[in-house]
Amino acid sequence: MLQELLEPTPLPPSVRKNRIAIGSEVYNEVLNFLYDEAEMLDNLRLGKWAELLTKDLEYNAPLRHTRPTAHFAQTYSRNVQHLHENYGSMMMRVKRITDTKSAWGEDPPSRVKRMVSNVRVYTTDKPKELKVDSYLLVTRSRFDFDYFDLIPCERHDILRREGDSLMLARREILLDQVVIGTPNLGIIL
Repeated sequence: MLQELLEPTPLPPSVRKNRIAIGSEVYNEVLNFLYDEAEMLDNLRLGKWAELLTKDLEYNAPLRHTRPTAHFAQTYSRNVQHLHENYGSMMMRVKRITDTKSAWGEDPPSRVKRMVSNVRVYTTDKPKELKVDSYLLVTRSRFDFDYFDLIPCERHDILRREGDSLMLARREILLDQVVIGTPNLGIIL
């Protein structure tokens, strides 16, 4: 019985052939990566988090538009973005938050929790890269306010194996909201 519980969950036939089974060693490694990343960001261990980024990082959050059902596929505009970062600009963000007094939008820092769910992992045509899709729900509390912000989104990542570690090479963040209900995006999604 216990052995059956430890076996990877078989995939239904409708799922893409290159999807990695839930419970497999690779899937669990990716899940641990995402959970560890969320914990680092929640606890402002940004220097440690930055070590997970590849030098050719692309980190984007396109603008969402409300569209009729017939045009739902065109919901996101990649010509206009909330975030359009690379490794250098992301390192500047991390340094600004951790090493300067100019990050006034996040001083005192927000209290943030990132909940990662619905993780799907796929192989790619590049043997050292995995495509990872997940949902993220961020709760953000500031100052002594008696409410918090919710930031729901979907993330599409490329994780690359470098040595024994997985590294974040690409991230596209698809925010659910057309108008973001938080005063700034000073936090990292």
